[in-house]
Amino acid sequence: MFRGWVRNLLAHVGGSGDARRSREIYQTSTMGALLDGVYEGEVTIGELLKHGDFGLGTFNRLDGEMLILDGVCHHLRADGSAHIAGQDEKTPFAVVTWFKPDMTIPVTSSRDHAAVTGLIDTSIGSANVIYAIRITGTFSQVRTRTVMEQSAPYPPLTEATKGQKETTFTDVSGTLAGYRTPDFEQGISVAGFHLHFIDESRQHGGHALGFHLERGTIELSARSEIHLSLPQTREFLDSNLTSGDIAAQIRQTEGG
Repeated sequence: MFRGWVRNLLAHVGGSGDARRSREIYQTSTMGALLDGVYEGEVTIGELLKHGDFGLGTFNRLDGEMLILDGVCHHLRADGSAHIAGQDEKTPFAVVTWFKPDMTIPVTSSRDHAAVTGLIDTSIGSANVIYAIRITGTFSQVRTRTVMEQSAPYPPLTEATKGQKETTFTDVSGTLAGYRTPDFEQGISVAGFHLHFIDESRQHGGHALGFHLERGTIELSARSEIHLSLPQTREFLDSNLTSGDIAAQIRQTEGG
């Protein structure tokens, strides 16, 4: 499994433009900016989808959670519902890639959140690159939250998430998708696991706080390149991206 991962990684590093793109993460803005209340971005969903068919993020004014699967951008609302986002909607923070699994892990017995993330940790080739993660299966429980739309002047994210709506799905089929990001990226992105959920009908979902997988498939894809696009808005340029304990703030807002 490790040899296969290395072979795939080396095949793409320094390769053609298409091959390099297939290993790239495209990210707009930073988690640090979101923590500081920069909730207005310039990138539209239409533009975002030119950079990947898989990913997550949020929408302007912090209006719910984003999950992109198979090139479709889903807008996950505070009431737990989901619908397809408009091409002209905008995002202040999103992370996307072109998803093609390097590794597939079948899960044939019941595992809780910690056991699933532990299985991923023992299966990856290195903790120093980013992994796109897609977990499809049946879940006895998925606990989610969805942030609520904010009004200017915007509060910091630690305040905004205090009003988040939580929903627990039981005996549901669906998909968890997101990333495992190295610790050294904390503040640029979310270090560790960051996953969003959508059910099989694509009608409900949210940011995953915890889950229990009964059976399913884990797909992993290593990413070795980052394209970070920083906003040029006055709000971003004037924001304080080094205030406080960023790691503690992210843990608070992510439910960790």
